[in-house]
Amino acid sequence: MIHDAQLDYYGKRLATCSSDGSIRLFDVSDKQQKFITALKGHTGPVWQVAWAHPKFGSVLASCSYDGSVLIWKDNAVIYKHDQHQASVNAIAWAPHELGPMLLCGSSDGQISLLKFNGTWESQMIRQAHATGVNAVSWAPVVATEGNAAQAGLRQQFATGGCDNQIKIWAEDKQVYSVIQTLDGHSDWVRDVAYAPNIGLPRTYLASCSQDKQVFIWNQEISAQNSEWKRQQLSFSDVVWRVSWSMAGNILAVSCGDNTISLWKENIKGEWECISKVDESGSKE
Repeated sequence: MIHDAQLDYYGKRLATCSSDGSIRLFDVSDKQQKFITALKGHTGPVWQVAWAHPKFGSVLASCSYDGSVLIWKDNAVIYKHDQHQASVNAIAWAPHELGPMLLCGSSDGQISLLKFNGTWESQMIRQAHATGVNAVSWAPVVATEGNAAQAGLRQQFATGGCDNQIKIWAEDKQVYSVIQTLDGHSDWVRDVAYAPNIGLPRTYLASCSQDKQVFIWNQEISAQNSEWKRQQLSFSDVVWRVSWSMAGNILAVSCGDNTISLWKENIKGEWECISKVDESGSKE
């Protein structure tokens, strides 16, 4: 079973991962599909893969049920992170402005940050979600307030867990702490996804859950700790994944009934379904 599929930055290579513990790379340029190679290094199902920004080279990360995270470069493992005590369920690269940094979430309730500064270093954050972490996502980079000497780039990310909660984390002097907790889901949160910043004065965050709901949260950028407002989308089955378009204005929702639907905000501020595809490829 294939668990994840990710295109690289330029949309020319596709990485897939599956239950057999392998990662497969394909060349999908020129409207063709050509198998490149299979990467084998995990000893259990591989849940997710993630390409780093091309400024860091041809770098791919993977996470597995075996409790490890592997970082690959030019089809070889350059770093293995094995400090988690259970399955690593989710990974996400930080915005490239922050440097090569990978966020990981595990069933052991911990999250970890892998940073490269000449050598790879790991930072563990314990008891992020006591019953397990299912999803992680970085917020778009926003400049912090202050004069030129004090200004920097805000590091913020979201996590979703088996405690039905979404937590918003922020960095202060290399220490990450929860600044807000978003409640609303009544079952495990399966995915969280920040929308890319396209110049709007608001930050958008989507979440989905086994409770068959998707929440689209938004917050004013100028007020970091202000209240998150939300809109609810209801589905007929478990919702597994949410993903934003590159422009950040269309949300794709993957549901347990083998359908993918696309949603867009109208001029009234309401989210409406603009397309839907089932497992046969038929559109509605």
